[in-house]
Parts: sequence; structure tokens; C-alpha cells
Amino acid sequence: MAQFALTATRRWAAAPLALRIALIYLAARAVTTAMMIAAATLSTSLSRFGAEPGLADFIVGWDAQWYWLVAEEGYPSSLPLTESGEVAENAWAFMPVFAFAAKTVGFVFGSWGMGAFLLSFVAGYFACLALHRLLRERIGARATMWSVVFFASGPVAAMFQVGYAETLFLLLLFLALDATVRRNYVWLYLLIPVMAFTRPGILAFALYLGLHGILRWWHRRDDPLALREIVHIVALGALATIAGFSWQVIAGIVTGDPGAYLATELAWRRNWLVGGVEGFVPFEGWIQASQFWFAQWGLPGAWGPVALALLVVAAGAALLYLPQVRALGPDLRLWSASYLLYLLAVFFPQSSTFRLLLPLSPAWGALAVLRSRVWRLGVLAVCLLGQWLWIYHIYALGNTFWQVP
Repeated sequence: MAQFALTATRRWAAAPLALRIALIYLAARAVTTAMMIAAATLSTSLSRFGAEPGLADFIVGWDAQWYWLVAEEGYPSSLPLTESGEVAENAWAFMPVFAFAAKTVGFVFGSWGMGAFLLSFVAGYFACLALHRLLRERIGARATMWSVVFFASGPVAAMFQVGYAETLFLLLLFLALDATVRRNYVWLYLLIPVMAFTRPGILAFALYLGLHGILRWWHRRDDPLALREIVHIVALGALATIAGFSWQVIAGIVTGDPGAYLATELAWRRNWLVGGVEGFVPFEGWIQASQFWFAQWGLPGAWGPVALALLVVAAGAALLYLPQVRALGPDLRLWSASYLLYLLAVFFPQSSTFRLLLPLSPAWGALAVLRSRVWRLGVLAVCLLGQWLWIYHIYALGNTFWQVP
């Protein structure tokens, strides 16, 4: 038995990296598929998907229907209104790249849903490869492979198999982070515009580029900073900023309403707050949500902002001082800080929070750094448990706005 295990280990180590990651990814997808099948059997008539739905129903469920609508009908030239005269939920909240890419892939199969599934599935595999490349020179080969395992098996790993733009965005993001870290800035001129129209978040990357530039300037004596690199960093930061606001401009031009995009995004937030939302105020969403959730939990609402402040301090301290996080290197920590600040500024935390944390996936490396096999297997077990709970509640039981993935 020991000899067999040793032979298997040697064969595994000798296999091409792309094959090893493919096997890990396919095993993870098999587990996710089994969970989704189990969720389908547990679904009832009270669920959004009804009794005994098929996997295809899950693939095109929830927000995937909006991407399908974008692909089939485009964007409305007039904003739909509710009975009270407020802007209703509409397609302007969803970027076009994934929607039309899925339509292109699905054309061969005569099904947008099949195209969306294949696009998410394949992009997820390449995202695993890109994550490995991003981490391997920082935390070592074994820890990096465990990071890929955690990433492929995480609590919201169902995103690899449904019609959401997340995995395509993650692939682009990992490539962009890798290009920045390796100073291959030219690639970013292609990646940034595509990222900007795939999923919201490019403004966080603009902030990261600014911090990256400051970091390089600070260490310019030990790490020379050429003039052409300064030009690239400034130009790319400007490009990411312009791209980040361009969708708002496009929505305003098409609809004739300069505030069309923000009003559309706030349409979802009104589901959570009694009295609705008057307008977008940066950082207000988290404060409102902290009070809302503490009240829902039967706790004094005033405790919410206090807990939020403590959470922000804890996250900042972890990025600055936790050895496992510091092992990721300054650039990945700057990206994590930038994205967390972006979420804090624009998001209202609710059922989609876990999905929106996916761009922090390089941080899986911090959990993989510890060499204890018991620890790593424990993290994997928590990932799988979280994945099942998420799939069960979102798909088998999901029937209200607070169960949207």
C-alpha cells in the first residue's frame, strides 16, 4: 500500500501542471453537480424552481435570466417604472460581455443556456490556471495547488456552472493582476476594457493601479521605475477610471436619464429598506445594512455600525499584519484592500455578498500557506459544507429576494 501511494504521488508530480489542475477542477465540478442534483430533488413547489427542477433550470436561474434578456433583447431605451413611479429593476444593471459571448458560444448548440454554461465552465478552468500562475512564486508549489483546490471547491463554486459573469471576470482579473505584478503593463490595455464591460469592479482595479504606482515609486531606489512604466501606470489608471464610469454614461445617453444606471442599481436595494432609497451615497449601504441586519437578528440597530467599524479594522489589520496574508506579497494585498474599499463604498450587503467576494480569491493562498495537512483538509471540508448550504438555500429553497445568489 505504501509503495502504491508513493508511485501514485510520483506520477501525480510528474504529470503536466495543466492536467493536474484539470483533474482537480473536474473533480470539484463533479462534487458541485452532485450537490445541485441533490438540491433539485429537495426542491418543492414553494421554491422558485418548483418541484424536481433540472440542472438546466439552475443554470439559467436568478440573474442568469437578466443576462439572457440582454442577449436576446438588448437594453431598454426607456427605464421601466414601478407603480409608485420609481425606476424598476432592469437590464442596465448587467454588463454585455458575458451575455453576448454566451450567445455566440450557444449559437452552435441552439441554446443561450448551454453557451452560458460552457463559458462559465471553461473560464473557471482557465481561472484556476491563472490563479496558480499568480500565486506559485509567492507561496510555493504545494500551497499554490491547495489554493486552487480551495478556489475550485469554495462555498460559491456553483458559479463555475451557471450563467453568471463571475468566472469570466475572475479569469480576466487574475490575468490582469499577474500582468501588473510582472510589469507586463501592455496587456492591461486589452484586459481593462473587457473587464469593465463584463462585471462591475473595474474602479477597484483603478484604485489598485494607483496604489501599485505609489508602491513602485516608494521603492524606486531598490526597484528601478522607468519613465515608460510611469507612463503606463498613469495611462492605465486613467483608462480603468474612464472605463469604470463609461457604462453610466452609456446608460444615460441611451435612456436620456443621466442617473439611469445608479437608479437601476438602487432598484434592488429598495427591496431591503422600508421607505426606499432616495439616491446613491457612497458608503451608506453598509451602514444601512448593518442596522437592518442587527434589527433582523433581534439586536439593537445601533450596534450595527459599531460592528461594521470593528470589521473594517479587523480586515485592515489582517492585510497589514497577518503573516499568512503578508506571504501573498504587497500587490495582492493592495488589490484586496482596493476591492474591499470598493465594496464598502458601493454595495449593500445581502444574499449576494459571498458571490461578490469572489474577486478576493487570491486570498485563498493565505489559508493554504499553513503546511498542516489537517488544517488544509479542514479548510476543504468547510468549503464543501459551505457550498452545500449555499446551493441548498439558494436553489432548493430559494423563493424570495433575500435568497438570490
